Amino acid sequence: MVTKVYDKVKCFFQENWKFLVVFVVLGFIFTYEFPYYIDAPGGIMDVSDKIEMKDSYDSEGSFNLAYVTELRATIPTLLIALFNPNWDILKEEDVLYDNETIRDLTLRDQLLLKEALGNATIVGFQEANASVSVVSEKVYVSYKTEDAVTNLKVGDQLLSVDGREVVNKESLSALIQSLSVGEEVQIKVRNRGKEYVRTALIQEVGERKLIGVVLTQVSELNTEPLVEFHFSKNESGPSGGLMTALSIYNMLTKEDLTKGKRIVGTGTIELDGSVGSIGGVKYKLKGAVRKKAEIFFVPAGENYEEALKLVEKHHYDIQVVSVSHIDDALMYLKNLED
Repeated sequence: MVTKVYDKVKCFFQENWKFLVVFVVLGFIFTYEFPYYIDAPGGIMDVSDKIEMKDSYDSEGSFNLAYVTELRATIPTLLIALFNPNWDILKEEDVLYDNETIRDLTLRDQLLLKEALGNATIVGFQEANASVSVVSEKVYVSYKTEDAVTNLKVGDQLLSVDGREVVNKESLSALIQSLSVGEEVQIKVRNRGKEYVRTALIQEVGERKLIGVVLTQVSELNTEPLVEFHFSKNESGPSGGLMTALSIYNMLTKEDLTKGKRIVGTGTIELDGSVGSIGGVKYKLKGAVRKKAEIFFVPAGENYEEALKLVEKHHYDIQVVSVSHIDDALMYLKNLED
């Protein structure tokens, strides 16, 4: 019996070896990933499609996130990038922070999205004079510096430091400032449902005392009406904060700020309503133009200057608007003619 099976397998390989070789080679060509990334113009996404809110007002137009298409480099994508001026090849170290893995990057971007959604909700509700309150805040490690003396991991939720509860980033920062440089602290954390005790050495950088990690704060909120978000796992990062806040505001107010227009934008949002800079402006602007957007909100400063140069160079038919605070965008829209 064993001999017959062996003979059949041997016969199969003898008759099909050319096909099998081609199959393996093609598999390698299309799936092997090099230590590079490909960045290319993305598209736009109607934010309201990602937000569930009862008794919200409808819009004739739309508020849209602009995103970058980022691909892992394979032989086909590298070849396309070499001949496509709109595709750029980036080294892995240009995408990842120092001392960061792909898994760390993914976790960091997911945490930043959650933080951005919380900030956008608070800002949008406050601007609309709607009811919003903070139930609790969770503090996570989103990045660990290369010179950090700690076994904290990206994704750790910080529960306590030397037995003192971590309430939010502000209280944790104040606690760290009260400690001595060179002191080792015991940090209780939760990661993937399990609790651990980790350690960190208090270091001094400039005039600040640090534990060598960047922290992200995720807020649990109570709103009226209730808000739920439906972003997929591959949608992450903080750059949609501004447009999410504008969409929430518009859903809460009777006046339709879109006035029937397709509005695209990018920029982070802080709790005070300030808008922060982002990366990939040229890809996001090209995606907005390709989708025939009429207005493009972009953070003031270098992001705005880069966008203006691209509009002038390529003669894009789109209005680029500089925003440093959400009030800048609201004022522009309220004065916009129908």
